[in-house]
Amino acid sequence: MTTAKKPKFSRVLLKLSGESLGDAHGVGISPEAVQHMAAQIREVSQLGVQVVVVVGGGNIFRGLSGSERGIERATGDYMGMLATVINALALQDALEKLGSPTRVQSAIAMAEVAESFIRRRAMRHLEKGRVVIFGGGTGNPYFSTDTAAALRANEIGAEVILKATKVDGIYDSDPKKNPKAKRFAQITYLNALQRQLKVMDSTAFSLCMDNKMPIIVFDFGKQHNLRRVVMGEKVGTLVS
Repeated sequence: MTTAKKPKFSRVLLKLSGESLGDAHGVGISPEAVQHMAAQIREVSQLGVQVVVVVGGGNIFRGLSGSERGIERATGDYMGMLATVINALALQDALEKLGSPTRVQSAIAMAEVAESFIRRRAMRHLEKGRVVIFGGGTGNPYFSTDTAAALRANEIGAEVILKATKVDGIYDSDPKKNPKAKRFAQITYLNALQRQLKVMDSTAFSLCMDNKMPIIVFDFGKQHNLRRVVMGEKVGTLVS
């Protein structure tokens, strides 16, 4: 009798960019893109893996680009945080339509639409098999949703950050511009920093490095790729 292979991880944090929820140009909310994500998250959740999601807001509003156009930086960042909550609600809706109980927790209090972030409550939801989506970034301006992902992953005891992208890992140069770009199967934090490979912004990256939080960068566009990562297959690039 063959025993079914067990997932490699029991608690993961999935980091999604806002653009990945958008249309072909990464703008607005595409129902097809959101459904594709929800299906992959549900597939992993059904394996018994506890999943938390941190979602960006760049498809709706990006604080940094807003400040370049004259909006005060802190105000722009708060607007970006509100955009992440809109995305979190869209993803929650798609997940619950597939039958996955989901809770949205926001770093900015908005009791009518989401719970406030409470670490112990989030962990309780995970133990009960619910998917937890963190919106609102860290709740502070000047911090990206990458930093929110690094912070929450450490707070709730995730084993790994799974950074969903449109490329199949980390390359030594842009694979779209350089056909000879080399993909790393594995790279150390220091090597990634020295080569200035834009895995995450520096604040998020240092938080992961200081707390030895591994990051796997993988292509989320491919069907079943999230499941493959969770099962321990060699998908994407491991930063450790």
